[in-house]
Amino acid sequence: MKKFLFIIDPIAQLDPTHDSSVAMMESAQVLGHEVYITTIDKLSVVGGKAYGHISPVTLKPVQLIEGKWIAEKEWYQVGDAFFSPLEFCDVVLMRKDPPVTTAYLYATYILDLVDSQKTKVVNSPQGIRGANEKMYALQFTDVIPETIVTQSKKVIADFLQEKQALILKPLGGKAGEGILFMQEGDRNFNSLIEISTKQGQEPIMVQEYLPSAKEGDKRIILLGGKPIGAVNRIPTGKEFRGNMAVGGRVAQTEITPRELEICDAIAPTLLDDGLIFVGIDVIGGYLTEINVTSPTGIREIDRLDHVNLGQETIKFLLEVE
Repeated sequence: MKKFLFIIDPIAQLDPTHDSSVAMMESAQVLGHEVYITTIDKLSVVGGKAYGHISPVTLKPVQLIEGKWIAEKEWYQVGDAFFSPLEFCDVVLMRKDPPVTTAYLYATYILDLVDSQKTKVVNSPQGIRGANEKMYALQFTDVIPETIVTQSKKVIADFLQEKQALILKPLGGKAGEGILFMQEGDRNFNSLIEISTKQGQEPIMVQEYLPSAKEGDKRIILLGGKPIGAVNRIPTGKEFRGNMAVGGRVAQTEITPRELEICDAIAPTLLDDGLIFVGIDVIGGYLTEINVTSPTGIREIDRLDHVNLGQETIKFLLEVE
């Protein structure tokens, strides 16, 4: 029996029918391990070691009923917190949702002080710091759509004239928040750029619009650099974003040969950076984002493909060096 610590947002805020963190916690429990939780504001450094106020948690696993995950109203029970070195646990999973704020970054510095000979930290704190979920993909130029990062209105205007339609993304966003669609001739051009760049004070990511986005934005889960499952997220109604958080419809899908090529292209870098559990987004055969903080998608893939990626992940983390 091993001890797993999950650094999460307050557990009452999690959705047990959707959040991958809960799926992993349930899986660890079902496999006979002890599960503990904490939040970044409860981390400390004492005597050069990472400490935290951590609490044992017991979960009532969700049930798949008529194709839907169903959770009990009282789906978790948290025990008394105690102050302990994080090395009390065998595996620590950093699963707090973005944005990566100053407090988030400071938490990763605390996690640097966990003795890697005693406790595995996933994903690597250094890897998380170095992998902005928008910028990190830019090093893989052969598999991403044409992309610029700028706060210059003129640079964006020139790019728009060339591409006719663009997607604007804040560099620190999550779950589709703040992503905008723009096409040439948009009368709101100036306002959209001013809002996105905060009056020219912050750069944004600007990508050519991929018409195949209408067919879906595929989330692929990689574990140790290998794809283990995927789900397609399809925009609904007039919404151009497929993210589940903004109402995207999920559908069963397969990983294509082109997508396997993308996974192979990025895997060595992910592993070198200690990024073990990763979610990538692919549209029309192009990599658009690499998610390393708290990638989601497990619940949807499990439901559609009748697998258990949570248990697969927990077993992998105990086997890998």
